[in-house]
Amino acid sequence: MDAIAEWQGIDYRRFQREIVGGDQPAILRDAVAHWPVVAASGESFSALVDYLKPLCKPGPVTALVADPSVEGRFFYRNDLRGVNFQRGQTELANAMDRLLETASVDRPQAIAIQAVPIRERLPSFEDHNPQSLLPADIAPTLWMGNRGTVAPHFDVHDNLACVVAGARRFTLFPPEQTANLYPGPVLHTPAGVPVSMVDLSRPDLALYPKFTHALAVAQQSLLQPGDAIYMPALWWHGVESTDRVNMLVNYWWGGVPDAGVSPYDSLLHSMMSIADLSERKRCAWEHFFDYFVFKTDAQPSEHLPTDLDDLVTGMNNQQITMLRQSLARRLHSGPTKK
Repeated sequence: MDAIAEWQGIDYRRFQREIVGGDQPAILRDAVAHWPVVAASGESFSALVDYLKPLCKPGPVTALVADPSVEGRFFYRNDLRGVNFQRGQTELANAMDRLLETASVDRPQAIAIQAVPIRERLPSFEDHNPQSLLPADIAPTLWMGNRGTVAPHFDVHDNLACVVAGARRFTLFPPEQTANLYPGPVLHTPAGVPVSMVDLSRPDLALYPKFTHALAVAQQSLLQPGDAIYMPALWWHGVESTDRVNMLVNYWWGGVPDAGVSPYDSLLHSMMSIADLSERKRCAWEHFFDYFVFKTDAQPSEHLPTDLDDLVTGMNNQQITMLRQSLARRLHSGPTKK
């Protein structure tokens, strides 16, 4: 397994041009080592919580709790009809206190404080912990927990993840390895998208033999507090948090066009509408997708007037709104037979 490429001393221009422009994973050593919150985490777990709690604004955040028997692996249930943890709402300060309590327990409940919008719940955090590699309109998100494992999954957006407390091991796979990662069910998932059925720490190669192909091109690195990782959209990534208290701040951007329709939503729609058609019909639809969506042979707009407002050439805001509403009505009412 190869190590993820490492960079040092990266500024905004190089990050955007060489790293994001290269569309390959990258480790940015010491990218946020100057943050006061990283310094607080270096003192103690208590110092980290003491630093964060005065910044907290009242309001609910999402927390996951799992039985000690799952050993921190937030995953599907054994029957694959749900997940092996409970999800609830709590105040961020209370969740951090509970997390701190588990640091002294040998076999604690697994706790994960997930996707906290920092600008809503810790509005002054960025004043002292700014991100200089991204445009100012890209908002940060906070994640905290104790020892835990997140199975390989993907993000629709590009992702810059900054480790604040505790070490984290990232294992990445390119999008073309999707079939070799054995994605699980789609409707009830631990991470919002299907996750790999393979346990990275104990892969069952008899049950998942194609995983060896994914391992052959996997990239892995261990990040320490102050380090960051750039993960391009749709790269599968599994994450292992190895310390008793862990914290990460991440930034998502890109991956969704100006029309505001997520490609993942389109994937779900296509699975419902095309995946179960006959092979002949699927092959026929493949030609349409190649032409209109993937543009493999030509630009579908090249024979049309450049000033035409259309889905093929580029819609205006009114057309985007009307088409979104039309699609929503069609999905709500079901298929129309002719």
